[in-house]
Amino acid sequence: MNTKLATRKPSRRRRRQEQEALAAQASESAAPVMDKKVDWTRCLPFILLHCSVLLVFVVGVSWVAVAACLVAYALRVFGLTAFYHRYFSHRSFKTTRWFQFVGAFIAGSAAQRGPLWWAAHHRRHHRESDQPADVHSPIQHGFWWSHMGWFMNRENYKTNIRAIKDFWKFPELRLLDNHPYIAPICLAVFMFALGELLAYVAPGLGTNGWQMLVWGFVVSTIAVYHVTYAINSLAHVLGKRRFKTKDDSRNNLVLALLTFGEGWHNNHHRYPASARQGFYWWEIDITFYILKILSWFRLIWELKKVPHQILEEGRRGYRLPAV
Repeated sequence: MNTKLATRKPSRRRRRQEQEALAAQASESAAPVMDKKVDWTRCLPFILLHCSVLLVFVVGVSWVAVAACLVAYALRVFGLTAFYHRYFSHRSFKTTRWFQFVGAFIAGSAAQRGPLWWAAHHRRHHRESDQPADVHSPIQHGFWWSHMGWFMNRENYKTNIRAIKDFWKFPELRLLDNHPYIAPICLAVFMFALGELLAYVAPGLGTNGWQMLVWGFVVSTIAVYHVTYAINSLAHVLGKRRFKTKDDSRNNLVLALLTFGEGWHNNHHRYPASARQGFYWWEIDITFYILKILSWFRLIWELKKVPHQILEEGRRGYRLPAV
C-alpha cells in the first residue's frame, strides 16, 4: 500500500503548478524572444515618402520653399519634444484640454503616429531601457533596428492602452491615435495650397504648389524622422555620461541642437519628469525655452523642475570618455 502511494502519479493540478513554476523560472532567466520581421506592405507609404525626396530635382528650389521646410521642421520638432515626449510621455507640465489637442495635432503632423501610441512606447522604453525587452535599444538590437526597424514590425503597431490610461480617456486623442494620417495630410494639403496661392499672388517668388509640397512637407518630414530616430539609435552610444544610470544614455550636444534639447539624454534618463532636459544654463534646450514663454501666457503651467540634489550630483559628475 505504501509502495502504491509512493509511485502514484501527481495530480493534474499539481503537474500544472509545476509546469507554471518552470515556465516562470525560464522567463525570468531567459531574454525575451523578439520577432524582427518587417511588415513591408504596411510600411510602403513610409518607403515611398523617402523615395519622394528625389522629386526635389523635378520641382526645383526657391528660398521660400526652403524657408517653409525649415519652419515645418522646427514646428514639428517642438511638437514632438514638448508634447509627445515631455507632456504625454512624462507629464512634465500641465495645460488645458484644448491646448493639449493643439500640441498633439502639431506633433501628429510629423507622421510619427498618434500621441497615445508614441507615449505608451516611450514609457515602456524608460521601464526597460537598454534591457532585452527595450524594442529600440541599440545596445541590445543594433543601430538599424533601434533607428527605425522596431516600428516597422507588426508587434509594435498596437497602442498599449494600459500604459497610457491617463490620456486614453480623451476621445479627441483617441481620434488622432486611430487616424494618425489626418494631421500629416492636413499639413501636406496646406503646403500645396500655400504654394499655389503664392504662385498666383507673387509669381516672382518662383514657387508653386508642388515645390512647396515637396520641400515643406516631404523633405522636412524626412529630416524630422531621422533626427528623432537618432535619439534612440545614437544617444545611447555617442556622447558623455554625467549621471550613472541603469542604461547607456548619453549627452550629445549635436543631437541636442538638432532636436531642440532631446540630446541631453543622460540627464533625461536620470530625472525623466523634468520639463527641462538641459539641466544647466550652458546646455541649450530650445524646447524648454519655448515652454517657458508659453507659461508666461498661461497656456501651460507647473513646469516640473530638476531637484537640487540631482543638480549637485551632476556637478560632482560621473564621466566616461566619449565614444
